[in-house]
Order: sequence, then structure tokens, then C-alpha cells
Amino acid sequence: MTAAADRPVLSLMLAVPDASAAARWYAQALGATTLWDLGGVVGLTVGGAPFFLGEPEKNGWATPAEAGTRTVRVEVFVDDPDAFIARAVAAGADGSVDRIRDHEMPWGVHRQGGFLDPFGHLWLVGDRSPLTAHEARPPAPSAD
Repeated sequence: MTAAADRPVLSLMLAVPDASAAARWYAQALGATTLWDLGGVVGLTVGGAPFFLGEPEKNGWATPAEAGTRTVRVEVFVDDPDAFIARAVAAGADGSVDRIRDHEMPWGVHRQGGFLDPFGHLWLVGDRSPLTAHEARPPAPSAD
């Protein structure tokens, strides 16, 4: 087994009312490709990052509409967050929830923004800067 095969892969499954319709939207909005489609459950990938869509069937989880709140915050790290968000918004996502902007972080600028997809899921999209180790910021001086 290779080192890459030994590494865990973290993913998520988004609760949606119609997995096939959602898969079509994610293909248009994010360039997602289908790995497999079992009807009520669909496996997708965006640039090699897998994620899944599922239709809850009173099995302990719910869509955001059923829950009455956002049920997940999806974090995506890409080379061009502006273009990724613009594509989703052009396909019907709500880009007003977290406008893209530069955030000052201990390691420098982190560009991030977000959108709400038509199924109620919040996506935050940023550059890749948080994906490497950075030294901890020293604590702020005491006001005493």
C-alpha cells in the first residue's frame, strides 16, 4: 500500500431533498463530477475532493429546510476563490452571505468569502494559506 493510500480522506455528506437534482446543480456551479449515483445518494468530486449528497429518510439527520437552520459549513480551499464563488453565484447561489475579502491572519492575508447554495448549505471559499502549519501568535499583552 502506498503512503497516499494510507492517508485518511475526510469528506462530508450534504442532506438534500433531491440528490440527482442537487448533483446537476453542483456540476454546473462547482464543476463537480459524479463518482457514482445510487438514486438517493450520489458521490461527487470537485478537483479530486470527494463529497456526497443524500436524501434523509427519517434516519437522524435532515436538510437545512427541515431543520430550520444551517446544518453544515463547508470549507473549500482553492487557488482562485473569487472565480470559484463567481461560478456558484452565476449558477444561482446567494453570494451576499459572506462577501469575498482579505482577512488579516497571523501568517498574512487570507482571501475568503462564501455563498449559500440553493439547498441551504453555507460554503466558505478561501485561498490555500490555512492549509500549512504556522507559528502560534503570541498572546496579547495584559492590560494590567
